[in-house]
Amino acid sequence: MTAVTVRVPATTANLGPGFDCLGMALDLWNRTHFSLEGNEIRVIVEGEGRDHLPQNHENLIAQAALRLYAAAGAQPPDGLLIRAENHIPLGSGLGSSSAAVLAGLLGANALLGEPLDRRQILELAAEIEGHPDNAAPALFGGLVVSARIAAEDSANQPGQVLAHLVETPPWPVVVALPAFELSTRAARAALPETVPLSSAVYNLSRVTLVVEALRLGDAQLLDVAMQDCLHQPARLKLIPGAAQALLAARQAGACAAALSGAGPSVIAFAPVEIHESVANAMSGAFLAAGLAARTFSLVSSPAGASVEPG
Repeated sequence: MTAVTVRVPATTANLGPGFDCLGMALDLWNRTHFSLEGNEIRVIVEGEGRDHLPQNHENLIAQAALRLYAAAGAQPPDGLLIRAENHIPLGSGLGSSSAAVLAGLLGANALLGEPLDRRQILELAAEIEGHPDNAAPALFGGLVVSARIAAEDSANQPGQVLAHLVETPPWPVVVALPAFELSTRAARAALPETVPLSSAVYNLSRVTLVVEALRLGDAQLLDVAMQDCLHQPARLKLIPGAAQALLAARQAGACAAALSGAGPSVIAFAPVEIHESVANAMSGAFLAAGLAARTFSLVSSPAGASVEPG
């Protein structure tokens, strides 16, 4: 195979109390075309990130592709042209880096005749990303509960990434993305090194209920369960207007709202008929804090990444 096209969805992670373990695919897609041609690695970017993403081997898609070649024990190609049509905003908390990593891994794997299966692809993606909570739903679709098992904890499959797909009905969501840069490093640095036992118990009980609420389509349960005291309190302080946007979404009729990943996006679960009012409420809260915001009316996606020839 000399040419393939890969589609990867956006994702929202954490979902309130599911810190680093819950993620859901969204119906917003990046499309990346790979072709073996030329005598160097070239990347052409269209859409999000067009003006500042690298257009050579330093691009994250290309880096992931080269990582796959190495993992498969294969010689990198002499020439590779990558055309990326990006619709997932960068640095948004919607899994843009996971989408790029998976695009590179899946594209290279297809060009090599698929020597690695999808579980091995997930292992590589988690290794590159540092955690699987975005990569797992982007790869498999739907709602995914994931965990990394340390080598010392598993004699049979050391270092394995566990990923469990939970089937859910379609969940319509509204995303508000403020014009604010928040690096993953800064979002991580804001977190406390230790938490009280009561906080751990608080989140443990609620993350189970969030999964059940999403699986059952139970908006009332989701309303009660999607609360967090491990990461959101610290991160919301970093993003002007974010806490107010969550409150505004609820007041506008959303059944639940949370940071999307580490932010700066916020996501609200709401019926389609009130999406406009919820979007206006969230963007208004950010505007009051001095930030313009883009909004997206989306739905959860049962499908994950796909690969097609040509």
